[in-house]
Parts: sequence; structure tokens; C-alpha cells
Amino acid sequence: MTLPGTAEEALALLEPHAEPGKAEEMLAYHKVPRRYLGVANPVINDMTTEWRRALTLEQRLSLAEALWDTDVHEGRLAAAKLLTQARIRPDAAVWALICRWVPDFDGWAVADHACIAGQKRIMADLTRLDEVEGWTVSDHMWSRRAALVITLPLAKLNHPDAAQAAARERVLGWAAGYVADREWFIQKAVGWWLRDLSKHDADRVRAFLADHGAQMKGFARKEASKYLA
Repeated sequence: MTLPGTAEEALALLEPHAEPGKAEEMLAYHKVPRRYLGVANPVINDMTTEWRRALTLEQRLSLAEALWDTDVHEGRLAAAKLLTQARIRPDAAVWALICRWVPDFDGWAVADHACIAGQKRIMADLTRLDEVEGWTVSDHMWSRRAALVITLPLAKLNHPDAAQAAARERVLGWAAGYVADREWFIQKAVGWWLRDLSKHDADRVRAFLADHGAQMKGFARKEASKYLA
């Protein structure tokens, strides 16, 4: 197995897996002007899994930072995947790097991969919600959206403890503040969060919709209600 030491080496390992015409398809689909290699997500998963196992945390942090800064689509996905791990100790530098990426979010695909890495760090330390709360009032729409995407695991808990239940309510408060936001991606994120919560606490979602559903766009309300009887 060849391990990359630099972002350029990592991209060189990914590039041979590019599929003809896929880079152009990805640009047309994502509509975010940056370089696309045309490498499928499962390939990036497999390669970054190997790198994550073999590299030290310090090496992964350095490589992830460099890959993100290339602004290559697959490079940014790989950067996020290098840091997607439930148990990382110490993890303060990982959390700080993910937070540094948030203002760069400009599309759902890259943002969601970075947020999945961030979800692990949130669940490892719920006090990080204090920093995430600042994103909810950002002028940057993708930062506001990230506050909900990065906290999705809280919606999926069957038996939250007291701290997790309080954190869940805190995020629902943010969601309530978002219902008047007309941005499609914000409305989608609210619906998504409520939809996932409805599988574990349907009554809480019904109460939210009773209080705020009239302000939500129809598609978001429908999304939130998808699994309600």
C-alpha cells in the first residue's frame, strides 16, 4: 500500500481511478465551480480507510488540511473522510480544523462529508454546541445549515441521557428559529432533522409542527411528517 505524504501525492493516487466523462457530469450535477477528478465515492472511501488506519493522527491532520486547501472536489471529500472516526483522542485539533472548513462550504456534498466528520466530535463533547450555535446566526447560508447537519445524531438517539436530551432541545430551538428562513437548503435541513427525530420521538415532532409547521415551506413540512402516522 502506498501512503501519501502530501496532498499532491494523495490526488495522484486517486486520479488513476477517474471514470471517463465523470468529472464533467459531477460539475454539471453539483454546480460548484472547482476541479473534479471524476472518481467515484466508494473508491475514495476505500483509499481513505487505508490511509486512516496507517497514518498517525498528526499525519492525517496535516494531509486533511492540505487536501482541503487544494479545492479539488475529491480532495475535500478525502480530507473529511480522513477525520471521520468515532474515537479520536485527543481530538481538539480535529474539531478546530473542521470548524475552520465551515466558512468554505459552498455545496451540499462537500459540506455533508465534513459535517459527518464533525458529528463524531459533537457526540464526543456536547459542549461544542456552544461554538455551533454561533453558526446559526451567520450570514453564510451553508454555515447556518451546517448547524443542523452536524447535530443530526442527536435526532437519532432512541434513549438520550439528560445531557443529550437537553442538547436535542437546544437544536430544536435553532430549528424553530429557522422556519422563517426561506432558503431552500435551510428548509430542507429543518425537515430532514425533524424527519429523523420522528422515528424516535414522534410526539416531539408533532408538537414542533403544531407550533411552527404553518411557517415552514410545504415540502419541508411534508419531509418532517414523512414517518408520522
